[in-house]
Parts: sequence; C-alpha cells; structure tokens
Amino acid sequence: MDIFLQLTFSGIALGMIYAVIAFGYQLTFATSGTLNFGQGEALMLGALVGLSLAGGVMGGPYINYWLMIPLVMLFGALQGVVVERIGVRPSIKTKNEFGWIMSTIALAIIFKNVAENIWGKDDLTFPSPVSSTPFQIFGANVQIMQVIVVLGALAMMLAVELFNRKSIYGKAVVATANDSDAAGLMGINTGQVVTFSYALSSATAAFAGVLVAPLTLTGATMGTALGLKAFAVAIIGGLTSGVGAIVGGLILGIAETLTGYYISTGYKEVPGLLLLLLVLAIKPSGLFGKTTIKKV
Repeated sequence: MDIFLQLTFSGIALGMIYAVIAFGYQLTFATSGTLNFGQGEALMLGALVGLSLAGGVMGGPYINYWLMIPLVMLFGALQGVVVERIGVRPSIKTKNEFGWIMSTIALAIIFKNVAENIWGKDDLTFPSPVSSTPFQIFGANVQIMQVIVVLGALAMMLAVELFNRKSIYGKAVVATANDSDAAGLMGINTGQVVTFSYALSSATAAFAGVLVAPLTLTGATMGTALGLKAFAVAIIGGLTSGVGAIVGGLILGIAETLTGYYISTGYKEVPGLLLLLLVLAIKPSGLFGKTTIKKV
C-alpha cells in the first residue's frame, strides 16, 4: 500500500504538469480555434533559460530559483508572441485552416535545434530549490518539490481564471472566446487578444518547465513527449474545460506511474493512449468538453 500511495503521489505531480500545459492549449483554442504544437518546446526553453539563470551553466547562478520564475515566464510570453506573429497570424488572415499546424510544428523544430546548439544535446541537472529529503504521508515518501509542483500548477490556473473573470482585459479574452465576431463589433481588438492568449499559453508552459525541471533531467528533448501527452490530456478532458485539463492530467499521470511500476516502463504510455482512443470514440468533445454545432 505504501508503494501504491507513493506512485499515486508521483503521478499526481506529473499529472499536474500535464494539466498546466493542456491549459495552455485551451487558452489559444478558445480565442482563435488554433493550437500551438510547440507547447512542449516552450516548456523546454523555459526550463533551460531557468537553468541558465539559477543553475550552474553559462557562468551561473545569477539569481535564486524564486526570482528566476517571473523572468522565465516573461521569456515564455515573448516566445509565444513570436509563434503567434510568425506561425499563426498569417494563417488566420488568409483563412488557411491547417497552415498554423505545420507552422507551429516547424517553429517547434527550430526551437529544439536552437536549444541543442546553445545548451548541447546532453541532459543537464537542474538544482532543486528545496531539500530533496522526502517526508512521509500515510507511510509514502513524498518530495517537497512534488508538493510545490501541485500547488504551483493549481495556483497558475487559478490566477488565469481570476484574471479572466475580474480584469477588463480578461473579460475581453472571454468575450473573444465566446464570439470573436461579436467581440470585434463591440470594439475589442481580437487580434491583440489572440496574441495575448499565445503569450499567456507559452508563459504557463515555461512556468511548468521550471516546476518539473528539478524533478527530472533538463535538455532539448524534454519538451516533445510532455507536449504530446499534454495534448492527449487536453483532448481527454476537453479543449473547453479547465476542470477537464486537471482531471485528464491526473488520470494520465497516475496511470503512467502505476503502469510503469506494476507492468513495465515500456507500456506506461499505453493506458493514456487507450483512454484517448476511447474518449474520441465515445465523446469526441472530451470528458468535460462542450459539443459545438457549426452552421453552414
């Protein structure tokens, strides 16, 4: 039972990382109907920039871990703006329905190659900002960083929700998400809203990168698998539901850790993929997603 609980706690921490990245997918989909397939690379770059600022590479550390986080999020936001301006906006203007898919994938490959040339291809160790000595919950060993990951992910998603509900600009985002044409007629600059959603999406991914980095190895390839799994989480939970992102992330994270231990690490991705196929077959809008009807 102790091992089961320990695996469950590890799965919860991993699942919340998936949830934050999936939440970023939802932000861009809500305002523009597009997705940034380079979300994983935004996470990877956030982790590597954070390592350069607070770790022992490139002459560092320059600042401590906690002061580094807002700088990394700002970097992520700027990267999101670049992706939107170069990869997404031209496709939206020309009404190219699938151009943004290939553009964001191409930019993801470019970002990965840039990272390999700057930081190298080897995985690096990200120093933990807290003690690595675990504490016990019901007999299971839990690391302090795992708790920080869960709380930080929840805090990030809650902050975005409060921003959307309480601030003027947040309400413009919600209005654009509900009906972009009507929002434009009301004087809202929907183009800026879409840019902002991409900036916020990449900032959340960069934040996820510096959260997960102390628990794993940091390198140019770390974002690819995380981004793809988070996309599966977004589909499972529903691209229109923040609760769905959390539930989907927890399901996938716990399923992976339990499968990897009790069956084989070679099969740990199988339960999540099977669940994805099942959800797409039974409820394509996701467990908590809303079915939309298009009029033609």
